[in-house]
Amino acid sequence: MFPRKNLAYTVAFIITACMLLAGTAAHAQTEFIRDMVEASPSPPIKVYTAKRVVTMERDNPQATAVAIEGNRIVVAGSLDDVKAALGKKPYVVDMTFSEKVIVPGFIDQHLHPILGSLTLSTDVIAPEDWVLPGKTFKAAYTPEEYMAALKAANVGIKDPNEWLFTWGYHSLWHGKLSRQALDAVSATRPIVVWQRSCHEFYLNTAAINALGLTEASMQNKGRASEMLNWQDGHWWETGMNLILPQLLKVFVTPQRMQFGLTQMVAYEHANGVTAYMEPGALYTPEIWKLYQQILGAGSTPFYSYFIPDARTQVDKGLSPADSLADAKKQYEMAPDGKVSFFPMQVKLFADGAIISQLMMMQQPYLDGHKGEWLMDPKVLQERAKLYWDAGYQLHIHVNGDEGLEVVLNILEQLMRDNPRPNHRTVIVHFANSNEEQIARIARLGAIVSANSYYTVGFADKYGQVGLGEPRADMMVRSGSVLKNKIRLSFHSDLPMAPSDPLYLMWAAVNRVTPSGRVAGPDQRISVDEALRAVTIESAYSWQKEKELGSIAPGKIANLTILEQDPYAVDPMKIKDIVVWGTVFEGTPFPVPAAHRKTSASRNEPARQPASVLAQLDGEDHGGDSCAVARMIVATLAANGQSGQ
Repeated sequence: MFPRKNLAYTVAFIITACMLLAGTAAHAQTEFIRDMVEASPSPPIKVYTAKRVVTMERDNPQATAVAIEGNRIVVAGSLDDVKAALGKKPYVVDMTFSEKVIVPGFIDQHLHPILGSLTLSTDVIAPEDWVLPGKTFKAAYTPEEYMAALKAANVGIKDPNEWLFTWGYHSLWHGKLSRQALDAVSATRPIVVWQRSCHEFYLNTAAINALGLTEASMQNKGRASEMLNWQDGHWWETGMNLILPQLLKVFVTPQRMQFGLTQMVAYEHANGVTAYMEPGALYTPEIWKLYQQILGAGSTPFYSYFIPDARTQVDKGLSPADSLADAKKQYEMAPDGKVSFFPMQVKLFADGAIISQLMMMQQPYLDGHKGEWLMDPKVLQERAKLYWDAGYQLHIHVNGDEGLEVVLNILEQLMRDNPRPNHRTVIVHFANSNEEQIARIARLGAIVSANSYYTVGFADKYGQVGLGEPRADMMVRSGSVLKNKIRLSFHSDLPMAPSDPLYLMWAAVNRVTPSGRVAGPDQRISVDEALRAVTIESAYSWQKEKELGSIAPGKIANLTILEQDPYAVDPMKIKDIVVWGTVFEGTPFPVPAAHRKTSASRNEPARQPASVLAQLDGEDHGGDSCAVARMIVATLAANGQSGQ
């Protein structure tokens, strides 16, 4: 079939064919086609009406209509104002959204597609609900509920030879787990339990035998041999390296990778996400090919952005010059498009993760431990200076108040030695801080991208185990950030929290824990501030605010369509608002009815039964989620695996 955009192209093609048969001169043919194409009318501008259009533009905060031409926004305002602005330009009024609310396309400031697709492609049994397209994995809050769900998952697999993979176990909720407990579920089916932080595995005897693992093979492997319990079938941190080469051959199959990424596309769309970024891109050439195939498909209605990971460069032993060259090479591999790298941005790491309580704290935890560094502070300072002086924007993973103190000291030195206006250094995660540090963030011109789930997900539990109540309740000081006029965005860090912007908004606005308490009431923020955090402020943190994040003339036409107004509903119902779908680059993408969430299927944070506290086994491990993804990708590359 010949290409055609409209009737004019068709006519031009037919006439040109006739001219060719008649032997007309080539230049005359070319001029004729050009004149026909230039004379062909463009598709009319589409004007969508809505009950309300929330623009996130302070000079024009709300409207009832928005005009879109191609993939760009033309104007937003009342319908009469939009018509007047369009003048004699042809347009059509579309009433599809007349009873709905239009907001700028939701943005998840950062998440991890490899971990997200792999974890959520298992039988999820976690301390919180996971609402996926077409199915919901209900939370298991107690050891009894966990084992009941695990047994049900086993019974649900009809093929006796099929492996059972599950993700989401956490000892604080689910009690102690062991090989013996898994053997009681099945002595014949291989069972693999992936812990909630992604930094631990438990295997039953059938899985150990199927992988050909032996106790002797676990010995004399340096520090890795200290990070396993053979009797319990338990491997963590570096110890996972002893089983990953064998395990990934049966776990990361082409079918699972493709299913996982395809499911992630549907999951993000169902939550209204139109763009996300992975800070610290981890890939092999084959995985990147799969990204292009699935994430870059025409049917995928969102952008997938990436930035390089400086820690991997350090781990590889790359020199400063080679590190800069490596970052440039990654960007040049995909400088634009639906799946692409941001230029001149890089991720750095300070301390450990919140789920494992390995963030570096100024005062010890209740049990006396203090946390761990992911990058030695001297190395962090060296690499921060390297990229700072080269003009890069820094995204720095940091969770503890001691980690934040080190980051701010480094940033202060950088500003003293080489002042840079508008550097937009991003404080990423921002679990623990104090008021003086927040004032320093403002003074130094940095911005914050926080995970608002931390408070509702962990404050009750960490108030009793680890941090103590005062510090646990004050995690993620969003209110103080905004009072100090610091730009604030939100992210999920999927799979560390659900990639659901409405849920992240709900958590920040209410800060209601599963026990019903309000943790740190002074740190609650308004609905408008929370909506900004998942739209324009996320775009600002990427230096994409001129293209994304608000509804304004000339910006890309990415919209999220809601069935209810987040400003009008009870704040406790924000997470229950149903997403109709999105408009991506001017094209509507409704969420299929089977994937659309209902008010009864939204994510719920985990309840905190006090009886579980006594069952903590003291072996909660794990650092940054990127570290696990890095470990998996490195093993896949060594195995020659990639999901293809």
